[in-house]
Amino acid sequence: MLVNQDTRRRGVDFEQSSKPTSSKHHQQQQQQQHVTHHVSVDNVEHAQTSIIEFISTVSRAFSRQLEEETLTPEEAVNAAKHPDFESSERVVINVSGLKFETQLQTLNNFPRTLLGNPQRRVKYFDPLRNEYFFDRNRPSFDGILYYYQSNGRLRRPNHVPIDVFTEEIKFFELGEDAFNKFREDEGFIKEEERILPRPEIQRKIWLLFEYPETSQWARVIAIISVIVILMSIVIFCLETLPKFKRYRVRAADNSSYDNTRLMIEEDDIPELTEPFFIIETCCIVWFSFELIVRFCSCPLKLVFLKSIMNVIDIVAIVPYFITLFTILAEEKTKSNQAMSLAILRVIRLVRVFRIFKLSRHSKGLQILGQTLRASMQELGLLIFFLFIGVILFSSAVYFAEQGEPESFFKSIPDAFWWAMITMVGYGDMRPVGIWGKIVGSMCAIAGVLTIALPVPVIVSNFNYFYHRDIDSEEQKDIKYANAETNGAEKVTASNGDGPCGTAHVSIGSSVKKSDLSSAESYQHLDESDAFLHEESSNFRSGNHKIAICPVGVGSVVANSPLSQRKMNSVSINNMNVETDV
Repeated sequence: MLVNQDTRRRGVDFEQSSKPTSSKHHQQQQQQQHVTHHVSVDNVEHAQTSIIEFISTVSRAFSRQLEEETLTPEEAVNAAKHPDFESSERVVINVSGLKFETQLQTLNNFPRTLLGNPQRRVKYFDPLRNEYFFDRNRPSFDGILYYYQSNGRLRRPNHVPIDVFTEEIKFFELGEDAFNKFREDEGFIKEEERILPRPEIQRKIWLLFEYPETSQWARVIAIISVIVILMSIVIFCLETLPKFKRYRVRAADNSSYDNTRLMIEEDDIPELTEPFFIIETCCIVWFSFELIVRFCSCPLKLVFLKSIMNVIDIVAIVPYFITLFTILAEEKTKSNQAMSLAILRVIRLVRVFRIFKLSRHSKGLQILGQTLRASMQELGLLIFFLFIGVILFSSAVYFAEQGEPESFFKSIPDAFWWAMITMVGYGDMRPVGIWGKIVGSMCAIAGVLTIALPVPVIVSNFNYFYHRDIDSEEQKDIKYANAETNGAEKVTASNGDGPCGTAHVSIGSSVKKSDLSSAESYQHLDESDAFLHEESSNFRSGNHKIAICPVGVGSVVANSPLSQRKMNSVSINNMNVETDV
């Protein structure tokens, strides 16, 4: 009992002694948790304060930077006038989705082109994307942009056809000089410039008879000339028909006084009253009149006489005067000489050359003549091959037919004719033996191959001259288009029409189409275009209202693509400048 009581007393004492200890530990834990919570709250507040201070510092620094970059209106205008401002500005060009970026000064080095003239390129500007958009051939623009970057060197990309690149040159208005240089680099022969007489009347007459495309009256004269040429050729052919021929009776050369023999022969000397001779006289009158007028109005007489076409014109009218002189001499002397008849026959044959007069009015005949002249080496090679073939096959067929009793080939020279015309199968001479027929078959095949060898070269030359003539006509169109666009311009843009909002620019004066016919007009165009560029770049025009646009759009560039610079209305040399941000 005593033990149990003592044990209970100890247990109670233990419990009483342990209660204060556990409560004290609990209090310590609560104090530690409170301290930890207080420290964490302080850290968060300190971090927030640090972040706020950092943001404030950054915003103040950014604000100071913006304040430093923001210019007053006077400073912006001075910056626009500074030469380094324009050279550092960049412009984005979008060509069918492919973007190119270059400096504005690079484009402005060629103010007479589409990209170099602000008034011409403004209609292609997209204000939403701050870029110029062109729905053109993308590969070709590499060469167009290189023209600006290389200060005038135009190179066509290898994978771009010539005709496509030519259209791009025409669209971007690179000018006649660039186009001519491009043609020379591509291998085209430079067309000779037309030399015109200085006196106005002489120049008009020369253009009237020499260049049918210059006016309606020139075309009428060309049509009359073609009709007269065709009439002369038809008369030349019709007068040889049997029912139109004239015959005469004369004594034979071997007839004697006692035994006279008569001979009926063709009378080659026409009478002055014959219809054919009258028509021929009318044709010759026109040919002579045309030749004399062209000779008197031509600027270079010696060059005129050396021209092949003019030599043909002279040869075409000479037979008539020789025939007329012969008729008059015969009527006067009443003699019939065989020598005069032979001369007349040769002279009349020369009349056939009148057909070449048509080449003056036919581009196709001119191209054919140029092709034959350029292919003389190939034609000479063809004749050489034919000569070798004639010798070989004439000798072969002669020996192959030598044992045949009915052979047509009595000698090698007799076989020349057969070897020459075997390919077309004339038929007057033919092999009769088996070996001769084999030689004839080989001769026909060799003839076809011989003629086929130079044909591709001749066709290539014909295509070259044909396309060169077409390109020459296109070049004339480009010259005329450039003459119109290089004149003084009048550009008017209203609300909604341009990217700048309200804008009105009127510089120079318009040039009529009829003013482009003389050299003075071209000089006037050059001066007007120079005046236009000077006024648009130096702000020397007065009383114009211009809205400041993004880079490269207006005549004044005052806002940077990096930051929007607010400006107020300013006045520069009596020019009102209003800005829209």
